[in-house]
This record gives sequence, structure tokens and C-alpha cells, in this order.
Amino acid sequence: MPASQKGLLNHLYERKQKLIYIVKRLAYTLECKSKSFRFIKLKSEVTTLKEKYELLCSLKVIEVEIAELARYAKEFDGCYDLLKSKLDDLCAFINRKENIVKWDQWSGLEEVQELSQQLRETSVNALCDVEKYQSIRAQQVGLPVGQYVSSLAQSVRDEYDNFGIHSESNVLFIGSGAFPTTALTIAKETGADVICLDIDQVAIELSRVVARKSGLENQITFLHGDIKAQHDFQTITHVFIASLVKDKHEVIEVLKEKVWDGTKVIVRFGNGLKSIFNYPFNDMITGNWLQHAVPPENSDSIYETLVLEKESKVLI
Repeated sequence: MPASQKGLLNHLYERKQKLIYIVKRLAYTLECKSKSFRFIKLKSEVTTLKEKYELLCSLKVIEVEIAELARYAKEFDGCYDLLKSKLDDLCAFINRKENIVKWDQWSGLEEVQELSQQLRETSVNALCDVEKYQSIRAQQVGLPVGQYVSSLAQSVRDEYDNFGIHSESNVLFIGSGAFPTTALTIAKETGADVICLDIDQVAIELSRVVARKSGLENQITFLHGDIKAQHDFQTITHVFIASLVKDKHEVIEVLKEKVWDGTKVIVRFGNGLKSIFNYPFNDMITGNWLQHAVPPENSDSIYETLVLEKESKVLI
């Protein structure tokens, strides 16, 4: 074989070996990257699953703590302060960004929905118990203050400024409860007349005591019963529907036939993570209502707000 051909074959062989080496290195690099990607993906999946179980455990632990404290409080009323503190913790929980992220990721799971509904019923019942206790204590040591009460009072101040409530307004509050913070705040700070309506007779009687203790008994009227049984809506300018009212759509349907044009209906509710402490609300409203959502004034808001305004029917 001529030397020139032999040299060419050697050169081609060396090129072939280099190409084989490059291909092997490339395959090795791709394999390493694939393993790294699989590891990162697995790590991400593990982290995500961890957040799922953190959310489940948090919901379960909070529900058990509130339920047990509510039971203990019936045996020893000193536990009501502990229960109120735990409800304040729940208010903080629903506004933490990391909890909202977990909720957005996992709220569609049936087990998360079941736990959240159970927690909502437990927390709503516990809050009703706490409000009754606060009303009784108001007769003895003055009006209580906690994160829930102070946060709610601040939200009310923001609302009456935005909704045009003043001394000439007549406000109906549906689901006012035993410690009607909204009614007290509006009556005291705007001079408006307020009607409190609740289906719980005990809550109505206790809230009368709170109004009297606050010196507002001449501005606030208390009615026991269902909204369907009420008839005198001619002077009502604003209606509040509490976040703890479960059947909001049914109430709105009743109001549609009772309130006058221009009346504003302020619907409080809690969707998303806030639904573990408020009843949620689908804002698909039928009928002659103008509506707009109200953005919260601060990040610590414990509920959401939708405003409906009765619109005049156009006759053609």
C-alpha cells in the first residue's frame, strides 16, 4: 500500500475515533443532564406533595383545636379567650401568601374540600359561641377587642365611606349575630339608623344588651326571624348580608322583590382560602342588579365584598 494511502487511512481512523469519543461524551452528558432533570423533577414533585400534606395537616389541626376549645369553653368559660385567640390565628392563616399558594395548588382535591367545609362549619359555630360570650361579658367588663373584631371594624369603616352611608341612611343587616360589630360601628360613627335581623333569638336578645351598653339602643332596632317574613323596606337605603349567611342567593332573590330602586346590597363572602371562615359565593346574579366587586382596602381583609344596586326596570 502506498504511503500516501496508508497515511490517509490513519487520518480517517483517527477522525473516526475522535467522532466516536465525541458521541460518547455527548451521550454521557445527555444522560447526566437527564438524570439531573429527573432528580430536579422528582425533588419538585416531592416538595409539591409535601405542601399538599402540610395543607391537609394544617386544616385538620386547626379544625380539631377550634372544635376542642369550643367544647371546653362550654365547661369552663375561661376557654373562650383561648377560642377567640385561635379564631384570630385562623384570620391570620387565611391571609398568609404561602397558604394561599398551597390552596391554589390543592383545593380541587376532594379531601381538601371535605376538610375545608368541616373547618368552616366548626369555625362559624365557634364564632357564634364567642360572640354570645362577648355580649354577656360586655355587660360586666366592657366591650372586647381582638384581631377579628378590630379587623372587622376597620373593614366596616372602609365600607361606609365607599358606599355613601351617612346620618340619613337606613341600613338593614342580615345575619347580624350576637355581637353586631358592623351595626355598632355604622350607628356610632355615621349616625345612621340600623336594623339588625337574625334567625337566632338568643343572638338578638344578647345584641340588644350590647347596643344598650354602647348607648346606641335608640339607633339600632333588632328583629328576630327570616328575611321572607319582613315587609317594611320602603326606607331601606343599604342592606348588608353577613359572610356567615349561607344561602346568599336565596336572600338576594327575596330582596330583589322587596327593596326599592337604588338600594345597595353589600354581600360579604369568602372564596378561595377565605372560604374556611366564610361561606363562599358565586357572583352570577340574575335580575335587574348593577354589580361590582370591591377590592379590599388592606391585605388583612377577612372577607370579600360584592355590591349590588337595584336597577330600575326599563319599560318598552
